[in-house]
Amino acid sequence: MLLQLCLGPVLGLAANPLAVGPVVVVWALALRLAPRWASPLAFATATAVILVSVFRAGAEVPAAALVPRVELTVPQLDLEALVGIALPLYLVTMASQNVPGVAVMRGLGYEVPWRRSMLVTGTGTLLGAPLGGHGVNLAVITAALAAGPEAGEDRSRRWVASATYGMVLVVLGLGAAAFTQLIGLAPEGVIAAVAGLALASTFVSSLRAALAEPAEQIPAGVTVLIAASGVAVAGISAAFWALLAGLLLRALLQRR
Repeated sequence: MLLQLCLGPVLGLAANPLAVGPVVVVWALALRLAPRWASPLAFATATAVILVSVFRAGAEVPAAALVPRVELTVPQLDLEALVGIALPLYLVTMASQNVPGVAVMRGLGYEVPWRRSMLVTGTGTLLGAPLGGHGVNLAVITAALAAGPEAGEDRSRRWVASATYGMVLVVLGLGAAAFTQLIGLAPEGVIAAVAGLALASTFVSSLRAALAEPAEQIPAGVTVLIAASGVAVAGISAAFWALLAGLLLRALLQRR
């Protein structure tokens, strides 16, 4: 999953070098001079690129579209939606977020209490559902960002990054409408490039941890290849099938 996102800068440079190039250059220079600020500076550069593109194109954004507003919607329980939407969404969330999220955390050296985590996220989902909230889960990308090397050298203090993310997201929520408009006006490849650059070092750390044991390199490599393929079977993402295939191959080789 990380590999697909980390390909964003490469594909973006090929498709739109003038817009993506400055973002990559700033990120590379910051990685040399101020590594901790590489991702924020890349994001700031991407914002500047988007604003320049908007001004050059003369695009107009209605002021009302930039202001957040609250819309109350009465929840309704529908059996067809429960079977056709809720159940598949639950399976996809488990396969593409919870299970890979735990895998990413373990790859970074953390042990996740599975039962307690599922109890907390499940309770959060039940409480948020009547208010229109999406499913609460162990988001794999957020875990990779908050628990990765960029969050600090001391692994025991990286929880500060998670707490900071939570507070910042509350503030960003008030500007969600403006950010949505900004992303919609972004040149091709810019947003994907920023996301890929922010996750580059986490991808390297995860890959190094996965391939650290010589006896498990083949199962780990197969897992990475299947996940990178992006293939979905029965509505379940490649991340789930990659883990399943990797674990089965690992068990077969160990038995041999």
